[in-house]
Amino acid sequence: MSEALQKRYDFILLFDVKDGNPNGDPDAGNLPRVDPETGHGLVTDVSLKRKIRNYVGLRMEDQPPYAIFVKEKSILNQTIEQAYINLDIDLNEAPADPSDGKKRNKAGQGQGKEVDRARKFMCQNFFDIRTFGAVLSTGANAGQVRGPVQLTFARSVDPVIAHEHSITRMAVTTEADAEKQGGDNRTMGRKFTVPYGLYRAHGFVSAPLANQTGFSDVDLELLWEAIENMFEHDRSATRGLMGTRRLIIFEHTSRMGNISVQKLFDAVTVSRKDENLPARDFSDYEVQINSELIPDTVNVIER
Repeated sequence: MSEALQKRYDFILLFDVKDGNPNGDPDAGNLPRVDPETGHGLVTDVSLKRKIRNYVGLRMEDQPPYAIFVKEKSILNQTIEQAYINLDIDLNEAPADPSDGKKRNKAGQGQGKEVDRARKFMCQNFFDIRTFGAVLSTGANAGQVRGPVQLTFARSVDPVIAHEHSITRMAVTTEADAEKQGGDNRTMGRKFTVPYGLYRAHGFVSAPLANQTGFSDVDLELLWEAIENMFEHDRSATRGLMGTRRLIIFEHTSRMGNISVQKLFDAVTVSRKDENLPARDFSDYEVQINSELIPDTVNVIER
């Protein structure tokens, strides 16, 4: 039987990319995201959560209580409405409690206790809702869920350079394209890659919020597994070679935490071994944890 979390967790994720685009920016022609002032590469928290969702969906076969709410081609309002159907709550009739004094509108908005029941149902059945939270009030109202697990943008340790490559496909899409090219059935395109980048992201797990959504110690272990392996089933020619390199977890002894997260994160430094040579592999970096900055009430777990 899974138990509610009784400890706060904070963590540092180090992952790298070699000859790939870790997170294209649609506002910049799908170039790798960068900080324009420093040149450091960026990967959004949304991108990282997507990979975690995909891994858990594959690992648990998208079945409750580990189903995934936000997934490709899903219609979210239909999923929320299904919660009402499973709970045998009529979306169109007046609420059973006369003191409510309201009827549901045609969009299927629930009232009072029904919203709480629907929200609890969604948390129980969908891993990503009880982990990251969700807005569930866009149709059949299941309220809002504030997730206990949050991630920051990942930022590369050093500035990155985006290379642009011309690529050729020895085929065309339509007969009309073939006629335009006079029988030269080639299609030209562009591809952008980062030669190498080591990225660092930070994450947080709140025990009080976990207790509200039902995020358990079993869910936490699955989260660690997903973070470690999320790139293993996310391969593509565009992303190149990506992988999790280090996961450093800070386990507090209390629900509210024993020290500020900034002090914990400052205890971990990542530096290039030779500043005169460009980094092209994880072995070009050194990761150090200053244990003197970490109190005895915080346990450091390296995975």
